[in-house]
Amino acid sequence: MQQPLTYPFMHRDSTFSKRLRASQADLDDERPPTNKQRMDSDEQRDYGDRFIPRRDGAGPSTPSKKSRIIPSESDALKEQANALFNSILHSEVTPPDHHRPSSPAPTNLNAPPSTPTRRRLFAYHSPSTSAPSTPTRRLDTTTDAAYSMSPVRAESRQLLESPRRQLRNVCKTPYRVLDAPELAEDFYLNLVDWSSTNVLGVGLGSCVYLWTAHNAAVNRLCDLSDTNDSISSVSWVQKGSTLAVGTISGRLHVYDANRLTLQRTYQQAHTQRIGAIAWNGHVVSSGSRDRMVHHRDVRESTSRPFKRCSGHRQEVCGLKWSGDGGVGAANLASGGNDNKVCIWDLRGSRRSNNAGGAARGTPTAGASSGSGTDDAAGDAPLWKFHEHTAAVKALAWDPHVSGVLATGGGTQDKHIRFWNTISGTMLNELDTGSQVCNLIWSLTSHELVSTHGFSSTTAQNQICIWKYPTLNMVASLTGHTNRVLYLAMSPDGETIVTGAGDETLRFWNAFPKREVGERSGDSCLDYGRLIR
Repeated sequence: MQQPLTYPFMHRDSTFSKRLRASQADLDDERPPTNKQRMDSDEQRDYGDRFIPRRDGAGPSTPSKKSRIIPSESDALKEQANALFNSILHSEVTPPDHHRPSSPAPTNLNAPPSTPTRRRLFAYHSPSTSAPSTPTRRLDTTTDAAYSMSPVRAESRQLLESPRRQLRNVCKTPYRVLDAPELAEDFYLNLVDWSSTNVLGVGLGSCVYLWTAHNAAVNRLCDLSDTNDSISSVSWVQKGSTLAVGTISGRLHVYDANRLTLQRTYQQAHTQRIGAIAWNGHVVSSGSRDRMVHHRDVRESTSRPFKRCSGHRQEVCGLKWSGDGGVGAANLASGGNDNKVCIWDLRGSRRSNNAGGAARGTPTAGASSGSGTDDAAGDAPLWKFHEHTAAVKALAWDPHVSGVLATGGGTQDKHIRFWNTISGTMLNELDTGSQVCNLIWSLTSHELVSTHGFSSTTAQNQICIWKYPTLNMVASLTGHTNRVLYLAMSPDGETIVTGAGDETLRFWNAFPKREVGERSGDSCLDYGRLIR
């Protein structure tokens, strides 16, 4: 039964929302500060993926690296202006080649002394042997610097007058802000996902709510408070009709979002919380704190997974299927709290020992001896990347280039790395200066969005847009007061929504509209897409 709600996704600027926050602020002012508030007011050090305040004297503080600074909102414009200024400054300060003094030939200090050869001071040549030198007529050229009225040289004028690259204008403020009470601030959870039918699914505490974008209607999909359980992850199937929900206790629920009914429940899907879920057609993959990745076919009634993957030594906090080659040929990327990234192929193909040795010989990939607990386990990942130095939650497959994967590391890493999963090599890396929480590729342009949290500098909690493969900053969006832990994109690829521990959802117009002549990824012959 549909139950319309108004409080969970109330507009932040509504009258009732303002009164609610004002009354809460008055109550907080009247209360004496607690010990926790006193600790929070002290200087915070040694940030981790889970924030645990450290008391004074607990250990040496890590010095901040001032060289790591996330660019501000106008960073792209500043970089372009600085590059132009440096080029003109170099052109003006450096003398032209014909004015540079020639350096004397180096002398050999170890050479023995020798008598200088006698040569004539005056030499006369016959006109027939050598033509007289013609003096240069520099002033006859109308473009000579002597006739110029500009204080800079011709080379500098050419740089100033040349057309510059037009930067894309991105709105720096969200067009909608919604309240999201009980939105957990946990780096290892995935509580926000946007379906292909334009419905946003959000896990708040023990409930899952559905927010329809075109009419802002809110429906409660489930409430697990009677089982003392809470939501740890949500994920939509590609068709947008089914939502998978993972819980703290390790249960996995599959709901029909159109009818708001429960289709299937796996009571013991994992022994610990399910922090990541990914769909590949009718196969739902779940990653857990028990270090396992399970794959289930939702069409089958059995609760036993048809395959288990064991490649991580700590919690699996990121899962993403690639869309290359269709459902049957897709690869799965998993990221874990052990700082590793694994690439899996569920078709059962294994690399031979020779291939594994060759992978270990490269600086960016190595073989893994997979281990499992049943017959379906034991497959080694195709690739295992070891370059990150913190938990890897952020994973994103490039929709424009086949086999390219972007991964982001946590607080101690702060890097975004790009991998060629076909050859197992690292293509590029970017030091962002802050914790990377999420990554997502644009569908309308070759750009990448990253959300950030803790930083070694004053710039943190930002949403950054990068141009690929130059990795130039396009825009930097600010507004959240806590780590931006959740990120999703609208089905048209123009809007992104971000969620943070400040219990707000912010909607941004991040990407341009799809060009008129551009082909869509959905086929008009796909009649399954039209069936509701």
